[in-house]
Amino acid sequence: MTTDDKIIKNDERAIFALRALYRQYGYSQFKMSRFEEYDLYVKNKDFLLSDEVITFTDRSGKLMALKPDVTLSIIKNSVDREGEIQKVYYNENVYRVAKGTHSFKEIMQAGLECVGDLHSYDIAEVVLLAVKSLALISKKYVLDISHMGLVAAILEESGLSHDGKAQAHACLHQKNTHELREICNAEGIADEETEKLCALVECFGSAGKVLSSISPLLTTDKEREAFTEFENLCKIIEMSGFAKAVRVDFSVGNDMKYYSGVVFKGYIEGIPASILSGGQYDRLLKKMGRKSGAIGFALYLDLLERMATTEESYDIDTVLLHDANADTLLLTQAADKLSKKGSVLISTNVPEQVKWRRLMRFSDDGRIETLEDNG
Repeated sequence: MTTDDKIIKNDERAIFALRALYRQYGYSQFKMSRFEEYDLYVKNKDFLLSDEVITFTDRSGKLMALKPDVTLSIIKNSVDREGEIQKVYYNENVYRVAKGTHSFKEIMQAGLECVGDLHSYDIAEVVLLAVKSLALISKKYVLDISHMGLVAAILEESGLSHDGKAQAHACLHQKNTHELREICNAEGIADEETEKLCALVECFGSAGKVLSSISPLLTTDKEREAFTEFENLCKIIEMSGFAKAVRVDFSVGNDMKYYSGVVFKGYIEGIPASILSGGQYDRLLKKMGRKSGAIGFALYLDLLERMATTEESYDIDTVLLHDANADTLLLTQAADKLSKKGSVLISTNVPEQVKWRRLMRFSDDGRIETLEDNG
């Protein structure tokens, strides 16, 4: 693995790179308080990753919460104006139970939101920025995408009962074709509609392959309309050069009460959970009495801490050892020279718990001797 292939180890470096990317596309930074009224989260708790929220009562008696989410605050602070779009990015600490733990944690999260009178370009831009965000973090990444509008249209046409649709959607999320067929058989669903639902589970991979398999099965105007929207997005992804990094996977899905269009999850090698999650959530805004559309994503930077350290990952490029009575001027010049080739730590002893690439020694006459070089 080359240096370029490595995960950006430092969270601040990752945020700096992401910030530059988002600003390049006209997004402005959104800043918020650590606190928000608890009522905002209670009304939309299904939208949160976890309904566990840290609360406290302020001096006025109002119940407040340490923010577990940024998206809801951005929506709260946006307004509906015809023809206008608010594009913001953020890097904020949120407070919730971290994935894989049972404890609350302060989690560094970055992302962006596009809220307003959305057009197809805005949706494509956000999806492409999600792909580019992953590419900034690692060379080895993939974005799985789905379309809730298409899934909802197929479920609606299926003839399943309300409970049957919920069960079928759960089967889709679990990629469980066997149970999906049993649900359809139990409700007497026609073979044509059953096969259409099963195709959503079984079709997975490149956009061209998946969409060509799904297209002949569609029968209603709603299905074709959602399919065309999704197909056009996939074509834009391909034209932008990211076709190999994006897979169509209809098991990627969020609550249909909130999400209406494209949804996606991003992964990087070495981390078993999704590091990026997002989608179009127009229905959330409608539930909040808004007319605007919205799409966005979040990057869970705390997961970078779980990245397995490879043999070629180092805390520091060079450790330069010196005697306590070394000439400070000559040592400063040596440090400056080495720092131009990478990071350098000046020390009188070999530091413990620090992984270095090269160990060198500074001699009294100003010469630098290499003691060990790990390449």
